[in-house]
Amino acid sequence: MSAVLRLLCAATLIGSIANAGAAMAEEPTAIEARVESLLGQMTLEEKIGQLTQLSNVGDTTGPLPDDETRRRNMELVKAGTIGSMLNVVGVEEVRIVQDYAVNNSRLGIPLIFGFDVVHGHKTSFPIPLGEAASWDLELIEESARIAATEAAAQGLNWTFAPMADISRDPRWGRVMEGAGEDPYLGAEIAVARVRGFQGNDLSRPDTIAATVKHFAGYGFSESGRDYNTVDFSSTTLFNVVLPPFRAAVKRANARTVMNAFNIVNGIPATGNTFLQREILKGEWGFDGFVVSDWASGLEMINHGFAADEREAARLAIQAGSDMDMESFIYPDHLQDLVESGEVPPALIDDAVRRILRVKYELGLFDDPYRYLDESRETAVLLSPENLATARKIAERSIVLLKNDDHLLPLKNGEKVALIGALAADKDSPIGNWRAMSESDSAVSVVDAFEAADINFTYAEGAVLEIGNAGFPDPVVVNTEDRSGFSEAVAAARGADKVVIVLGEDARQSGEGRSRTRLGFPGVQQELLEAVTQANPNTILVVMSGRPLVLSWADENVASIVQAWHLGSESGHALTNVLTGKYNPSGKLPMSFPRSVGQVPVYYNHFNTGRPDEIPDVFWSHFTDEKNTPLYPFGHGLSYTSFAYSDLAAVSEGDTCSVEVTVANTGKVAGEEVVQLYIRDRAASVVRPVRELKGFRKILLQPGERKALRFRLGPDELGFYNGDGEFLVESGMFDVFVGGVSTAELSTPFSYEPR
Repeated sequence: MSAVLRLLCAATLIGSIANAGAAMAEEPTAIEARVESLLGQMTLEEKIGQLTQLSNVGDTTGPLPDDETRRRNMELVKAGTIGSMLNVVGVEEVRIVQDYAVNNSRLGIPLIFGFDVVHGHKTSFPIPLGEAASWDLELIEESARIAATEAAAQGLNWTFAPMADISRDPRWGRVMEGAGEDPYLGAEIAVARVRGFQGNDLSRPDTIAATVKHFAGYGFSESGRDYNTVDFSSTTLFNVVLPPFRAAVKRANARTVMNAFNIVNGIPATGNTFLQREILKGEWGFDGFVVSDWASGLEMINHGFAADEREAARLAIQAGSDMDMESFIYPDHLQDLVESGEVPPALIDDAVRRILRVKYELGLFDDPYRYLDESRETAVLLSPENLATARKIAERSIVLLKNDDHLLPLKNGEKVALIGALAADKDSPIGNWRAMSESDSAVSVVDAFEAADINFTYAEGAVLEIGNAGFPDPVVVNTEDRSGFSEAVAAARGADKVVIVLGEDARQSGEGRSRTRLGFPGVQQELLEAVTQANPNTILVVMSGRPLVLSWADENVASIVQAWHLGSESGHALTNVLTGKYNPSGKLPMSFPRSVGQVPVYYNHFNTGRPDEIPDVFWSHFTDEKNTPLYPFGHGLSYTSFAYSDLAAVSEGDTCSVEVTVANTGKVAGEEVVQLYIRDRAASVVRPVRELKGFRKILLQPGERKALRFRLGPDELGFYNGDGEFLVESGMFDVFVGGVSTAELSTPFSYEPR
């Protein structure tokens, strides 16, 4: 069936929902029976209330706010006509609002409290893109587990994470929230993070419901401009965009999904029946609920899809957007739409049923205050154990991009010049989307150098930001003040080695933070050139929320370290890597471009009809730049070296067994991310030149060898065609194994599915 035909046929799902309650009643679980019982007692107004989420009503510890909107919101909570609140944080705050809902409303239905717990809560972990660079699924899951424990200790039971959007465009500021450009790595990380947030038992008071966002295609915003339109083929939808969402739902049982601001095939995601009803709730069997992104229902009017708010409400509920965040179109219009016959009551019941189900799973009906424990709130937040884990994850997220002449690690006794405003910054390392992490609370590099007793002098060199930008504010970059250059150059000349820390302020990446220039903002590039000229033994540390263009640095700087925004323990983690206390093991989850003109640049591209270089100009290339990225996906160096050998691929029934031997050929222990890629030589749908289909992170002592085995089956060797059909075809494949996506060790194998 074609994708277009599916769109037409999906409307038939709406009518079938009326029978969903009867179907479930045949084999009711305890929760389903309770859901159906409560649903039968609810008025239409109360049902619509459960589909509505509003933001913080203000200072609930004081008198009701004078603001009329906030007063109205609290009255709706008391009346039982609000299903969820967001941005209400802390045991005292949550208890007061929950009291209003439980003790004043007719049915006493508890609220679910949501918050953007993206990379830690009070304890800040590396931004998700940085964590993805660790390729360490166990630690990524542990990071989410700790974040959930801290958030739950403050009364929260729902996070709007993880972001599962695949993106190939570093101009898009929200790449910092995701796992990069690859759908296989993205899927594995989405599963790990959902499992971390939700644990094994969602009713435990230290777990929170996860939200997989943004469904779907948000990472493909044209030109990397946030909230922009997207346009991609159906093969890209099924093979690149959807796999991380599918894995999070099917393998990790994510309980909520957030739809997106953008359009897909000309239809806004919030009003997209094909995405939400046919794929998510139909093919994938998702039984949690869908929440809109902030007022995305209203934005369908600007898209030109809905004529007014009433039509936006109708289109959203029909398409499967269960809970509306902050636009208020559901309470204002759904009752009239149902009573006029334009919206079947079964649609309302289906959405309410899903929301109540998750609330029961969280245990909120058994104890609406189960998350509220002042002693736990005090004990859990920023515990020494949490900070130790944050440091461990931050170390493993750092990527050594370049290290000529073994300039790193720093050696005992060396005199070091530490330069750059970001080296002393205690706020930027926390990153954007920082939940309840306190401003200026991170360990700076200066702090950590002092703690490590490194012989260093510090010079700021140049201010990066003028003033302090808040979450909604534009960052004002210093483009004129070079008054600190002379001090920095003098410090560089007087040192054995220079460590210069440059990059982005925390607020220069994230939502609404798109950039067309991906170099160092302001005067930082000039500072780097002056310092490098003064002392060629310069080590560049890059703090950023996205890949930057580092072409000049790659040509002129001996060592480059990609440090992202590493969270609370940033300075200690960086110092441990720079001194060799920890041997870097990070690998890039996104390709780094040579210039912005290459973007999008990504490893798993399709071949062209003219891929090979020839003497004349008639082949696929730029006349002024290479096709390849500066640093490819999967790249990352170590203070040791690894060798790969004995690669073999043997077909066994409907699987292929791949074996390889990895050896540590250096003088220090190190971790290596062993990466396996395939290429399908010829298929009924053109396949990428390489696709990641397996990886393993291993620790090897000097001289140690380890034999690894990977299994490739139909899930790894198959693909989706443009109609969304999963195909597994016979043919010849190449398998590549190494420490980077450009690995040269390869062998062919023939595959014949059963």
